[in-house]
Amino acid sequence: MTAYDAALQENTLKASPPAPTKKKTLSSQVADELRAQIEGGIYAPGDKLPTEQVLVEKFGFSRTVIREAVATLRADGLLESRQGAGVFVLGPQQSDETLTLFSHASDKISDIIEELELRIGIEVEAAGLAAARSSPAQEAAIQAELDQFAQLIAEGKSTDESDFRFHMAIAAATNNSRFKTFLEHIGRRMIPRVKLRTVMGGIDPLPSRDHTILAEHEEIADAIFASDVDRARDAMRRHLLIGIQRYRLLTRRSAHPTPVEVD
Repeated sequence: MTAYDAALQENTLKASPPAPTKKKTLSSQVADELRAQIEGGIYAPGDKLPTEQVLVEKFGFSRTVIREAVATLRADGLLESRQGAGVFVLGPQQSDETLTLFSHASDKISDIIEELELRIGIEVEAAGLAAARSSPAQEAAIQAELDQFAQLIAEGKSTDESDFRFHMAIAAATNNSRFKTFLEHIGRRMIPRVKLRTVMGGIDPLPSRDHTILAEHEEIADAIFASDVDRARDAMRRHLLIGIQRYRLLTRRSAHPTPVEVD
């Protein structure tokens, strides 16, 4: 090859860089490896998964990463948490659309909107039941999540986990374990911005709405603390409907050249 040919080849490679690939999160890497071990029979149905500390030492990642990975596999129907006993393997599941309803990333914002509509049917009633049944300890847990959310905003840190825990605290306050189980099954991907970032390769096209979300959470919590069932339901419905409106505006913004402002 002549010097000219070599230079031409180098310039061609520079002009046509390989398409960027989406980098997997640490929790996704752990989830993928555990999934492969379950599907490969290393962990059989009924086996108890190693403790969180053992998995931390095995993979070399934080407890948060391990918990997110386990939550992912639980949402996919491969693992089951048993209170006081640990996490157990359910094994590879037969194809069941209900088990993968929220688990797969989608490149369609319409899917996120549909999931929010479904959550309205569940979480509006959960907020009402929490207002009617919550104990002082459960209300304190809800308040703790509000305080944590505000602290994370002040520190400029991610509020995704706190957002999820707030909704879980309300589900627990219904004193109906089915609500908590349902949200646990869905996992953290029930938070739309988490799923949107996943399908967008880690990029969130929407401006920060942490302060708005915190205000909406505070309105829901205030109604629950006041034992006002109707107001709690209305506040939760409004919170989720605002989310739907936000993502509908995003679809309009992508469909039209003129930017549409998203609150």
